[in-house]
Amino acid sequence: MLHPERLAPFVDELPIPKIARTQESAADPEHPDRKIPLYRIGMREAQVRVHRDLPPTRMWGYDGVVPGPTFDVRAGHPLLIEWSNELPQRHFLPIDHTLHGAGANVPQSRAVVHVHGARVRPEADGYPDSWFTPGNKQVYRYPMRQQSATLWYHDHAMGIERLNVYAGLFGTFLLRDEVEHGLRLPRDEFELPLIITDRQFNADGRLYYPTSGMPESPWVSEAYGDVILINGKMTPYLNVEPRTYRFRIVNASNARFYYLALSDGTPLQQIGSDQGLLPQAVSMKTLTLAPAERADLVVDFSKAAGQNLILRSLAMDLMQIKVSPRKVALANPLPQALPPVARIPPAAAVKTRRLTLDNYEDPNTHMMMMLLNATYWRQPITENPVLNTTEIWEFVNLTEDTHPIHLHTVRFQVLNRQRFDVDEYLMSGKMAFAGPVIAPLENETGWKDTVRADAGLITRIIIPFEGYPGRYVWHCHVLEHAANEMMRPFQVLPPSTQPRTSV
Repeated sequence: MLHPERLAPFVDELPIPKIARTQESAADPEHPDRKIPLYRIGMREAQVRVHRDLPPTRMWGYDGVVPGPTFDVRAGHPLLIEWSNELPQRHFLPIDHTLHGAGANVPQSRAVVHVHGARVRPEADGYPDSWFTPGNKQVYRYPMRQQSATLWYHDHAMGIERLNVYAGLFGTFLLRDEVEHGLRLPRDEFELPLIITDRQFNADGRLYYPTSGMPESPWVSEAYGDVILINGKMTPYLNVEPRTYRFRIVNASNARFYYLALSDGTPLQQIGSDQGLLPQAVSMKTLTLAPAERADLVVDFSKAAGQNLILRSLAMDLMQIKVSPRKVALANPLPQALPPVARIPPAAAVKTRRLTLDNYEDPNTHMMMMLLNATYWRQPITENPVLNTTEIWEFVNLTEDTHPIHLHTVRFQVLNRQRFDVDEYLMSGKMAFAGPVIAPLENETGWKDTVRADAGLITRIIIPFEGYPGRYVWHCHVLEHAANEMMRPFQVLPPSTQPRTSV
């Protein structure tokens, strides 16, 4: 195995993913008399040099690069993306054929694209069973009828999403609107996407995905790497001027949480989370980011002129930031106020759903699996909200892990958390609270699409089901958990339909 501590850090400059460009247009499927931009993105094998002293690593990338191109688009301007599968016929990472949807009877090289956080019709959402194979393509329409936000895109194929994302199928998707533009935040070369992943490598630079050691069932409950990549580079360096910068950070790791801080204690000013701007900037020394969570940060380097800072996660050095000693023109200050975010009153909810998160052992195979509300993927749909209504979902975490729970197509607000007696619940099914209601963190007071459900707590969110009727999914975004049954479909019913127990 590769020993990353033997490689010199901070010898590669941070790469900035290219911007997705197009000169093409096509008829809008919803308004055939109009034309809208059409992007063509192919999924292809890539040779990626993650460190100066390593040979290129075999990966899979959108447009043949890792990370994929950054989409930088405008709210209210719909677009089309043709996603084509140009990958090899066989996977190069270990598939577990015992997982649902990953049997030996289905093609190895399957893919489907999910723009995480986008409000789209179900046919464009990247439903896990809607995968397509090499030589095929799909065209999705993205309405972009939502507020500015740091979104991202990644593979979502049933049973092998964890492998496809690990192989490199991810990228950043930035959505802008006039409100954000009016804030005069750092732009252009002073606004940078940072997409963070962890990986393991063999000594010769080949990508290594951990396995259980059992050839018939290689799944592991979490895949962690001892190498951290930012924008595809191992411990890179970044040259900055002594002024303010905006960083659009995405945790694209399969399972790893990050605890980001600067070595000199310079505060991180978080101005946005998953689904857009916060109601006020939140200053913090350390930012916790779960898999799939995003953070929109503004950092002022004006007091660090001539210094070298380190971006760290606990004891792990992630990136060196070299601040130029030269003086620069005064940059725009951080806005004193950000647009307000109206809180949804709990009384607006027409229904409250209590949903458990738990681990189980199959009595026949003695294999571990993870279930949402004690229900398998293949069982009838039980979560069926009505379009344009609001619900409260309570995640009752019976495990010893924190699970980042993601709902497709909707945004929500974190209401609160509360500790409860797990043993009592497991024995009797009765809910015995063991502490007061805990308010959301300051940087959770905006709109979210992924929430950390901590062990031994009920995590409550309130969700307005806006957008479109149809079938979507909710799941844990630890990708190994989602692959082993911690994913469920939900059905948004048309407004004239009353909720049912199954669909």
